[in-house]
This record gives sequence, structure tokens and C-alpha cells, in this order.
Amino acid sequence: MTASSYDFDVLFIGAGPGGYVGAIRAAQLGLKVACVESRATLGGTCLNVGCIPSKAMLHASEFYDAAANGAMAKMGIEVSPKLNLPAMHAQRVDAVSGLTKGIEFLFKKNKVTWLKGHASFVDAHTVSVDGQNHTAKEVVIATGSSVTQLPGVEIDNAKGVVVDSTGALELPAVPKTMVVIGGGVIGLEMGSVWRRLGAKVTVVEYLDQLLPGMDGDIRKEAARIFAKQGMEFKLSTKVTGCTVKGKKATLTLEPAAGGEAEEMTADCVLVAIGRKPNTEGLNLDAIGLATNARGQIEVDHEFRTSVPGVRAIGDVVPGPMLAHKAEDEGIAVAEWIAGQVGIVNHDLIPGVVYTWPEIAGVGLTEEAARQKGEVKVGKFPMAANSRAKTNHEPDGFVKIIADAATDKVLGVWCIASVAGTMIQQATQAMEFGGTSEDIAYTCHAHPTHSEAIKEAAMAVRGKPIHM
Repeated sequence: MTASSYDFDVLFIGAGPGGYVGAIRAAQLGLKVACVESRATLGGTCLNVGCIPSKAMLHASEFYDAAANGAMAKMGIEVSPKLNLPAMHAQRVDAVSGLTKGIEFLFKKNKVTWLKGHASFVDAHTVSVDGQNHTAKEVVIATGSSVTQLPGVEIDNAKGVVVDSTGALELPAVPKTMVVIGGGVIGLEMGSVWRRLGAKVTVVEYLDQLLPGMDGDIRKEAARIFAKQGMEFKLSTKVTGCTVKGKKATLTLEPAAGGEAEEMTADCVLVAIGRKPNTEGLNLDAIGLATNARGQIEVDHEFRTSVPGVRAIGDVVPGPMLAHKAEDEGIAVAEWIAGQVGIVNHDLIPGVVYTWPEIAGVGLTEEAARQKGEVKVGKFPMAANSRAKTNHEPDGFVKIIADAATDKVLGVWCIASVAGTMIQQATQAMEFGGTSEDIAYTCHAHPTHSEAIKEAAMAVRGKPIHM
């Protein structure tokens, strides 16, 4: 087929952060674009049942917790809060609705065709959407990911007893007891929401520490902070089964290394052990495209799969399953398809946990950096930061890891109330090959939380001012 004989220049399968952003960017570059989405609204998991609604609940529950547990009283504001959970849910729904409608507006503005339905391949350039074929010179798979199931634990969001992250957003009442299976980002965020609102939360984690993949000092400090807030933990523990009777769930637990089993009951169980790529139903066999051992689609630096004309981005390809990573890949793949150069530095994808305080990191952990060579490390506690102290936010620290010979920053990790915002400075510095000295001698406004980054950079050389 000639380029003019295709229905579209590029067709994205999936309208999540990767697909919708890629579609808009491709349209901006003058391409004729379609995007397939089976949901009634655009935005994918992130916008509909993930990043955005969970942040709405986290933000609202922070206010309730501050009022109910004395944080506001320290600042001379005495209140007796009353929880209106339906109203809290309503503001979440409103936030999601406004943003999904915004994407629909952007599709219309940029003349992106929304093909509503489920997509499956007929051949490398033909996609069937609910039985109707559409052709494209390039097809981009951006179907995202879904919750990983735990054998022996059946999720039923409708009953509200054993739920996944989607069901945890919709609970109609605060459970008295909640067990979170999985000590990663999603489990800790959603567990934090319901703990603040009154649930007794226990986190069961197979590994011996929380937050796998993060820096060791961060993992230890996070566990200390969450325990201080009232969360309980069963580490090095696996869940082998779950039975539901009425409105109660009974879990069977065993030590991860083997040992005697025990039982635990809860009003609600949240399964948050990870996510898996969404490739089922795409009919990949029709185009001869296989997935790897982890169910991912392998791609090259231009996001091309082994099948000419088919590319893939986001959660279905290797790398962290993060919305901003997918967005950057969406922009980059559109630029490659349009004949430009798309750039994504996969070594510098920041990660954020939106608990209180927030936890963030970018680059190498100290453990990984030391495996590569000699390093210098600087740390600075938020308790010594004037803005954090004034705001009654003493928990956490900033940690900078630099190459011992070149001083180039290899990794930055922090726990602070605004760590998710602070980490962007570090990411940009590292993107330009910055050293700890570059950060240390950059003027930081006072008083701000970000001064802790400057002090941690000075600490790499052993000379912080306020410690």
C-alpha cells in the first residue's frame, strides 16, 4: 500500500498517558491520527482509576488527618472534623471527569480520531475495532497494564471485601481493619488513605523491606515513618489463601522462607502486588509478535517491535510502569514516526510515592552505584531545613550520591512533604550531567524545602551549613 492509501498515518491502540499524548503529538506534527480506546472516557488507567483519583483521595485525606490528629492544633487551629465520605468521593469523581473531558477536547482540537471499542490486529497495518477494519502506515501499541492477580486470593470489587486498587478507591465506608498485600507504591498510597480516615492498616510484604527498588536508606526511613503513623507490617511474609464469609476476609499467611501458617481477618483486603502488561485480545499471533518472559513487548530505541510498522510504548514495554515514562515515550515515538528524533533518557525516570511525607528518587540507589565504582554520599535531614521545621514537617532527608572521581551526580533520593516536586530539580541537573558542586553553588530561595537539596550537595564534600 502507498502512504496515501492508508486510512491513517498512525494509529495508537490505547488512550492512556502514552497513547493519548502520542496521538496529540503526532497530530501536532501534521500526521493523520487515530486512537483506539474501549473505555467510555479517555486517559487510561492513570486518569480514570489510578494516578489522578488516588491523588484526589490522598490530598483530601491529608486534610482530614491533619484536623483529626492534632497537626492543625499545633498551628493554633482547633477543629473537630466530621468525615463526609460521599463528598470526598464526589470531589474525586469531579476531578477525573474534568480531566477526561479535557483530553476529549484536545483530541477534537488536534483532529485526532477516537475509535471507540476493542482493537485486535488483522495484519501489521490493519486493526479491527469491534469488527470494523482500519488501516495505518504505523500502529503503536499503548495498551498499558492491569493488576497482577495473586493465586488463592480472588478479587471482587463489587463486594468491597477483597479489592484491587480500583476497588480501594470506591469503598463506600471506612473499614475498621484493612490488610494491604504488597508494600510497594500503590499499597502504601491506598493504605495511607484509609489509615488517615480511621482504618487499622496492616501491610503484608513478601520481601524483608518495603518499597522494592528504592534506595536502602529510604526504605528504612519510610518504614519508620509509616510505623510512627500507625501502620503495622508483616515483612518476609507471603499470603497463601483467602476466604470470604459475609463482610469479612480471612487470610492465610506463612513466612516467606517457609514455616508455620497463621490466619488474619480483615474487613477489607487490598491486593497490590504489582501490574502486568495488557496484551491479551490484541491478536499478536496474527502479526507474529511474541512477548518476552515477563509478558512485555521488546522494542528498539525508536520503539519499533520485531514487526515492521508496529511500535510499542508505555507499560507494555520494559521499564518502570509510570505514567510520565509513557508520556515521554508517546511524544518520542510520534517524533520518530514524523521523521524527527525522539528522546527519552530511561536512566533518569523519577519515581514518586505520594504518601505523607512524599518519597521520591531518580537515578541509581547507593547500593547500585557502589557496584559500579567508588562514590561519595551527602545527606541532609529535613528536621534541619527551616521551611520544613516551620511547617512542622521534620520527617525525612535528602540524599545525593556522586561519583567519587568526577563528582557527577548518580542518584538523588528524598523523603519530604514535597519530595515529588523537589526531585525535578535533581532530575534536570542530572540530565545536564551536573555535579554535586553544581547543585551546591546554585542559589536556592530561602526558606524553601529545596534548600535541603543544596545542603545535601554540600554534604557530599562534608561541608553542609545547617548541620
